[in-house]
Amino acid sequence: MVRVRDLALLVLATGVAAQAEGQVGKSGGVRDPNVAGEPELLAVPHLTPAIVKGLLERRPFLSATELDAFLGTSLTAEQRREVYGKLFIAINLNGAPREEILLIPGVGNRMVREFLEYRPYDGLARFRREIGKYVNAEEVARLEQYVFVPINLNTASDEDILSIPGVGPRMLREFKEYRPYPSIEKFRREIGKYVNAREVARLERYVMVN
Repeated sequence: MVRVRDLALLVLATGVAAQAEGQVGKSGGVRDPNVAGEPELLAVPHLTPAIVKGLLERRPFLSATELDAFLGTSLTAEQRREVYGKLFIAINLNGAPREEILLIPGVGNRMVREFLEYRPYDGLARFRREIGKYVNAEEVARLEQYVFVPINLNTASDEDILSIPGVGPRMLREFKEYRPYPSIEKFRREIGKYVNAREVARLERYVMVN
């Protein structure tokens, strides 16, 4: 006989399986400046050695707007738009403010309204479905490179966790070792054993506790 608890776990597992695709959009040709190597950064249009040096010294950046403020001291708005075609910090589909969404290349006020209209997103599948009402599949895939939906620390699949920029097999083990997380404070405390507070804050952007 299946116990109620076992049945609940089965339902939960099924729900997680349905969201097996990474909650962070596939990067394609857009790199995350917090994890890109120096040669990759130098290959981005308008990023001089001096700018790259400053970027490496200041990272991790915790939002696209923080990166934009840094680059804004050296580059024009048009130059930054070109940069963001190759380099960007993904935005949280459920929490990013309007001005941050507008930093995504090719996104204007109309598309911002569509991004906001469908909150909260329970995964990228909903983003693809809803935004696909307005643009073709190729454009949805391009936009997906710039967004993420926070993953549930207690139920996320390995694939979901590994979709977080900069997370590899070692950090995957640490994320899973401390389950269950009763609160985000436990995540900060445990992952803070391995990386500094700024990096914990960067990783925390991509996760939540349900």
